[in-house]
Amino acid sequence: MTHHGKPTPAFIGASWAALLLGIVCFAIGLWNAGMTRSEKGFYAAVLIMGVFAAVSVQKSVRDRAEGIPVSALYLGLSWLVLGAGVVMLTAGLWNSGMALSEKGFYGLAFGMTLFAAVAVQKNVRDGLAARAAEAPPAYVIPEAPQAYYPPAQ
Repeated sequence: MTHHGKPTPAFIGASWAALLLGIVCFAIGLWNAGMTRSEKGFYAAVLIMGVFAAVSVQKSVRDRAEGIPVSALYLGLSWLVLGAGVVMLTAGLWNSGMALSEKGFYGLAFGMTLFAAVAVQKNVRDGLAARAAEAPPAYVIPEAPQAYYPPAQ
């Protein structure tokens, strides 16, 4: 197993801040957008799908690097869904009637959110690994039983 150091509090905070900022900005943008509810739902679903796929790819790649079995099918599907999310967002923005600056806003918020989700997931996993390395074992192997009586002569 590869040893990963515990992430610093600054990096943990920056990762969470970037994730929340990306999601909140994307959501506020959708709330204020002059588009139909179905369009808003499409963009929200693409964001959720992309975040889940990005975290799945990161976890699968790291599991493989640490020798934890991950099926090629799951890893391939994770990459496929991540790519599909990016393509769907790109196609949706390309075909929308939004201003170019608004399209860029959604693209940047999407990209930042995916990156931050991967960073948060990595921080969580590194933190758990660091705690597990520092903690005593959860069980103790008992020693051989002691004789309570002196041996017979």
